[in-house]
Amino acid sequence: MRYVTIINERRFEIEVDNEGRVLIDGEERDVDFLNLGGSLFSLITKNKSFEAVIDDDEGKIAVMMRGRLFEAQVLDERAMLLMQRRGGLTVASGEVSAPMPGLIVEVTAALGGAVAKGQTVIILESMKMQNELKSPIDGVVRAIHAEAGQAVDKNDLLVEIKPPAADEQT
Repeated sequence: MRYVTIINERRFEIEVDNEGRVLIDGEERDVDFLNLGGSLFSLITKNKSFEAVIDDDEGKIAVMMRGRLFEAQVLDERAMLLMQRRGGLTVASGEVSAPMPGLIVEVTAALGGAVAKGQTVIILESMKMQNELKSPIDGVVRAIHAEAGQAVDKNDLLVEIKPPAADEQT
């Protein structure tokens, strides 16, 4: 089966054949992947072992590995064809939500302040690891819905960022 995976706007073509071989962008990779229970997985590749927390929420996949949070979109061949016919992938919104339950350690964004895409706006502690949640777009911080010390649930809206164009229209 072939998949297209998009992580940080970078596209990877992944193929898993009937024998379990994994090809990433045409290159065979030696990967051992095991579910340890729930959303916790073990991954061994290139003689290195990693633990990852993988959460799939209606096609929006959050992966936390080695203290870093990645958001991914995985499309099979049919879904990719549909997306291409609709005009491509959806544009990222300016919302930063909690990918998992945790405790807000720090809010680094300021209300009304400019942020760049990829800039840390919130630090969330979950499963004894601190995760930097980053702005998905360039823009201005429109609203902050969290503060340091606050416990949050998965999918809680934490920060709203409006794109520069939206800022000029108001």
